[in-house]
Amino acid sequence: MEKAPAAPHPDYDLLRPIEDPGKSFYYIVAVLLVIILYAGYVYIRQVYYGLGVTGMAQPVTWGFYIVNFVFFIGISHAGTLISAILRLSKAEWRRPITRMAEVITAIVLAIGGLHPILDLGRPDRMANLFYNGRLQSPLLWDIVSITAYFTASTVYLFIPMIPDIAILRDRGVKPRWLYEFLSWGWQGTEQQHKVLDRAMNILMVVVIPIAISVHTIISYIFAMTVQPGWHSTIFGPYFVVGAIFSGIAAILVLMIVFRKIFHLERYLKLIHFNYLSVLLLVMSLLWFYFTFSEYLTGYYGHEPNEMRVFWYKFSGAFAPYFWTMVTCNFLVPLILLSNRKTRTIPGILIASISVIIGMWLERLIIVVPSLANPRLPYPTGIYIPSSTEWTLFIGGVSVFILGYMMFARFFPVISVWEIQEGRQESVKAVTERITSYMPDPQPPLAKERYTGSMENG
Repeated sequence: MEKAPAAPHPDYDLLRPIEDPGKSFYYIVAVLLVIILYAGYVYIRQVYYGLGVTGMAQPVTWGFYIVNFVFFIGISHAGTLISAILRLSKAEWRRPITRMAEVITAIVLAIGGLHPILDLGRPDRMANLFYNGRLQSPLLWDIVSITAYFTASTVYLFIPMIPDIAILRDRGVKPRWLYEFLSWGWQGTEQQHKVLDRAMNILMVVVIPIAISVHTIISYIFAMTVQPGWHSTIFGPYFVVGAIFSGIAAILVLMIVFRKIFHLERYLKLIHFNYLSVLLLVMSLLWFYFTFSEYLTGYYGHEPNEMRVFWYKFSGAFAPYFWTMVTCNFLVPLILLSNRKTRTIPGILIASISVIIGMWLERLIIVVPSLANPRLPYPTGIYIPSSTEWTLFIGGVSVFILGYMMFARFFPVISVWEIQEGRQESVKAVTERITSYMPDPQPPLAKERYTGSMENG
């Protein structure tokens, strides 16, 4: 018996990638799987031969793996934190953006959290943190905060998805057993909506301090040492600002890519890109302020070991990376996003990719130069990443792309029910909110007195 086609849906554009993924989806998945399998083989080879196959050596014992760990965890701030802030502030333009952002967090956190295990060489050493972990160590706090953030972010992603999963269930989309299981019997009753709103409100409040704590604690791993260039009191907010900065850039790139591939121009409008790009410009200025403060205070202190790292970055072996970082994180966004004529989709895409590259270089510049120039009187270390590290980096990026594609294959990347809710309730809600901002009407008695006093001179 031939199956009846699903009923037309007003937001079918959001359901099309699930109901009709097309052949290109499978081709891309196949390519990504090949890359990931090869990266897995390279990792097994590293476990067999040891960390000698990487470019790390004394004194540079942290390389790409820790750089990528800090970078990926930073990107994760794109999702849950920004989504929670937009929801709490009741920004109506958030509706097509929040889920795309939340998915980034869940996938990138999982990838970033694996990098310290790559850096350990022997993965079984990870168990030492649980058996012999010390409360004084930021490494232990880091595991706790990342685990808490991953758990909260996954729940925060899943709860608002339930009504959309129920839509897919009711349309008979396969695998139906998956949608029936994950929809939790959702029927869209008033009581269910109240419970959903209450759960989201609680998660919004809980997830913000957890998100901020994650990158603050990562900064403590550096700042609580006496390594030149790391022992800084502003590393906590500096890392958080950088994380949000790179996260917004990642969201913008994904929005532009999905808008183009899935023809989502009706949902992701220029105004969404305009608001987010202005936010990206503000974060660029804030990043420059923190960077300037960090290096200015180090320069005025003129402590010999600090200055060794300082000049290593400004005019030494890492100068090309340092000035490229400043160009990518400050000059390019400032030039492209501060001018309306260049604040277009192509301009925003260039600025966002530039920021992602610049923020990866920033993590590299924080990690390697300090280790290459230790406080002890050793000669300057040399770090050249090997093909093993490059392959695992590309493998990590491929896992992210594959994870996002698989999510988009089974779930809407834009919340369907929130778009529908916005159409029905946004105008009334925004009108009431604006009315509440305005001054109250003048009382009749006061108005008469004012008019009388004006007439009497």
